[in-house]
Amino acid sequence: MAKSSLSIKKRKPDSHKGDYGHVFVIAGSLGMTGAAYLCSEAALLAGAGLVTLAIPKSLNHVMERKLTEVMTLPMPETTEGSLSKAAYSRIKAFSKKCDCLVLGPGLSRNKQTQGLVRSLIGKLDMPMVVDADALNALSGYLHILRNTHHTQPRKTSSEQRGRRDTVITPHSGEMARLIAAKLSFVNKNKKDVAKKFTTEYNVTTVLKGHRTIVAAPGKRLYINLSGNPGMASGGCGDVLTGIIGAFLASGMEPFQSARLGTYIHGLSGDIAAKHKGEISLRATDLLEFLPQAFKKAYK
Repeated sequence: MAKSSLSIKKRKPDSHKGDYGHVFVIAGSLGMTGAAYLCSEAALLAGAGLVTLAIPKSLNHVMERKLTEVMTLPMPETTEGSLSKAAYSRIKAFSKKCDCLVLGPGLSRNKQTQGLVRSLIGKLDMPMVVDADALNALSGYLHILRNTHHTQPRKTSSEQRGRRDTVITPHSGEMARLIAAKLSFVNKNKKDVAKKFTTEYNVTTVLKGHRTIVAAPGKRLYINLSGNPGMASGGCGDVLTGIIGAFLASGMEPFQSARLGTYIHGLSGDIAAKHKGEISLRATDLLEFLPQAFKKAYK
C-alpha cells in the first residue's frame, strides 16, 4: 500500500473528540480481560475520539485499573463470568450514542453469551466489526449477516447512523468453522474463500494470516504485505479489530477501514520486531509501536 493511498483525514485545529467517532467494544469474560484491553486500547491509539467497553460487571474493577482513557460499562453476567442475555437492552440503548460496534474479543463460547451476540448482530443497525467469539457464535447462523448492506463513506452524525456496514475478521480456523470446510481447504484457497464469502453475505472480509486478504463487495481485493511471523501471538488479532473499529467509527468506508487497518497493524508489528525481535513479540508491543507506525505512514 503506497503512502498516497492512506486516507485518514487531517485533524482541524478546532476539532473535538466527537469528530472522530465513538467505538463501543463488547468484549471480555472471566480469564479473557486481556482481549478486551488490547482491542479497546488499539481503538484509542488508532484515533477514536471515545471508546466505551461493555464488560461483565464482576470484571469492571479489573478493567477500570487496566484502562485509563477507555470508559467501562458494567453489564449483567452469567455464572461463568461472561455477558448474559440480560445485557441486550442496555447494550442496545447505549449503542445509540455510538458510531461503531466492535464485537467478539474474549467473549467466551458460553451458550447464553453466544445467543446475546447473535441478537446484537441480527438486530442492531449500525456499522460493526465482528471478530473472535462473535464469529464462533455465527457458525450455523450465517443468515444473520445478510441484514448487512454496503454504503458509501459515512459521517458520524446521528443522521448517518443506522447503516449496517459489517467487517468480519476471521483467521483461517474461524473461517473454516463458518463455512464448514477443512482448514487445509481454506489455507489453500484463501483468496477465493474470502471473495466468495464476501459476495454471498455482502460483508467486508479480512481473512487473517500470512498475507492477510481483504475482500469487499464490488470485487475489491487487497493483499497486505506488512507484518511478520512474530505477530503469530495471542492478542495480536484483538489489536487489529480495535484499529478497524476506530476507522469505521470515524466515517471511513468498510473496505478502506479494513485495508488501512491491516496495513498499519502489520507495520506496527514490523517496527516492533526491529526493536525486540520476532521471538519475544507480544500484542502489547503492537500497541506500543502503533504511534510510530502512524508517523511512518504519514510522513
